[in-house]
Amino acid sequence: MCKVLVVDDDDAIRDLLHIQLMRNGYEVDEAEDGEAALDKAKGSDFILLDIMLPKLDGYEVCRRLKADDATNRIPIIMLTAKTEEIDTVLGLELGADDYLAKPFSMRELLARMKAVERRTAKQEKPAAEAGAEMQLQLGGLCMDFAAHRVSLAGREIDLTPKEYELLKQFLTHIGRAYSRDELLSRIWGYDYYGDTRTVDVHIRHLRQKLAADPSIANAIETVRGVGYRFVHPKD
Repeated sequence: MCKVLVVDDDDAIRDLLHIQLMRNGYEVDEAEDGEAALDKAKGSDFILLDIMLPKLDGYEVCRRLKADDATNRIPIIMLTAKTEEIDTVLGLELGADDYLAKPFSMRELLARMKAVERRTAKQEKPAAEAGAEMQLQLGGLCMDFAAHRVSLAGREIDLTPKEYELLKQFLTHIGRAYSRDELLSRIWGYDYYGDTRTVDVHIRHLRQKLAADPSIANAIETVRGVGYRFVHPKD
């Protein structure tokens, strides 16, 4: 049974989510502040994370969870009353899997959770089962699918889950151009309703992290009027 950690400082919201999630077959735990969320996260399979929290806000909680090898693969949906674009982008940049603004319906929340669960399960299949090689080497860049690691010139690169999946998509389809909408659908796993500039932000950060080898960083090309593609550095 999937165990969901509900993190919110509003007792009524926690109670409501607890009841509805249990009715839909989930096991539920609760945390009312950021520090409690960090303490309970390691025993969770899924986290619903409010942003405006006492002690540590949701952004900081998300950042710490995604930086910890023990928790960085736990799916996170951020729940918040804040709807400004910058808030959405920041949460996604930190590695959140989705972002849902209050008020929301339980039907929408459950649909988003199922989409994230399907994508996570697909990503955790053995690479060979997915028809990919266990490792992909391109110049000084090495992507180890089994270990979920990326190194450049022998040094490991710390990528967020979305950056990792973007790079994997590009490296396993060199030369193929993707629109921003298609990348959102493939990487975020459903018909994402946010701003497509989210992709631009992640691409910019990915290029920065690959900057130690300009031939690799520059291989992520912007295709005017379309989106992005990865070209072979020697082309």
